Amino acid sequence: MTTADQSLGASRTVLAAFLILGYAMAIGFTDNYVQVIARDAGLWQFFATRTAFGFVILGAVAAVFGWRLRPRNWQAVAGRSALHGTSMIVYFGCLAFLPVATVAAGLFTAPIFTLLISRFVFGQPLGPFRIFGVILGFGGAMLVLGPGQGTLFSPLTVLPIGAGALYALGNIATRQWCAGETAETLLMGFFAALGVFGLIGMGAFAIWPQEVPHGADGFILRGAVMPSSTFLFWTFVQAAGSLLGVGMMIRAYQVAEASRVAIFEYVILPASAFWAFVIWGDVLAVTAVWGILMIFAAGLIIALRGQ
Repeated sequence: MTTADQSLGASRTVLAAFLILGYAMAIGFTDNYVQVIARDAGLWQFFATRTAFGFVILGAVAAVFGWRLRPRNWQAVAGRSALHGTSMIVYFGCLAFLPVATVAAGLFTAPIFTLLISRFVFGQPLGPFRIFGVILGFGGAMLVLGPGQGTLFSPLTVLPIGAGALYALGNIATRQWCAGETAETLLMGFFAALGVFGLIGMGAFAIWPQEVPHGADGFILRGAVMPSSTFLFWTFVQAAGSLLGVGMMIRAYQVAEASRVAIFEYVILPASAFWAFVIWGDVLAVTAVWGILMIFAAGLIIALRGQ
């Protein structure tokens, strides 16, 4: 590899890091209001409504800037969208019967799966520093999320860990299958997959209605309801923020290697904590602060050793 190639690779890694930071700040803000959305409606209606808003916004922006939304390879985009969409459904579904910390810890095994798949399936070299960076970042995530509820090694945790594996596969598919696709095309596919899952869930609960707990506790089991103005407003904000954030995340995976980009996604933890403090006044514990420092250290290691 020439010096120019190394410099280009490092520049792409830095660009991907900034894109992931923007993604984390946008998603961290909007996700803090999901608890408000959950009081009035269900997960499935939320996904379906957010997709409808997202399509309107994305279509309007595409018309102004002349973006191409039609996939070049329908099967590749559909496969990648199904992987990420299924990951998100499994993740949110697990929240119905597992502690949030356990589910989130399972999802954040995605960089580990990304590293392993990149190495053993695609043969990409991974040095000891990058391996250490992933382990350090995962350890930091564990401290921030605070697992240890007695169910971390329960058989039920196979599902959120499966969500992490699916998420990792979707990230790798972004670069391996969809290199010729635009970020906006992949974004449309991601929203479409979640919208389809949302419609399926609403239909299922219409046919087989369940006893739904009051408020946010019924988020997973609640079918279609008359949407409130609060639900519509924050779902629109979610759609706009997700379009911006996920678009930057997709672009990051297009410009740099997946196993390098994945470690930067840990920044969504401090970003979410920052917005939780600004919006709700939540303060991080000392262990969470140490976890954030470990996450940033891991990202710095990956960036410096990217060459």
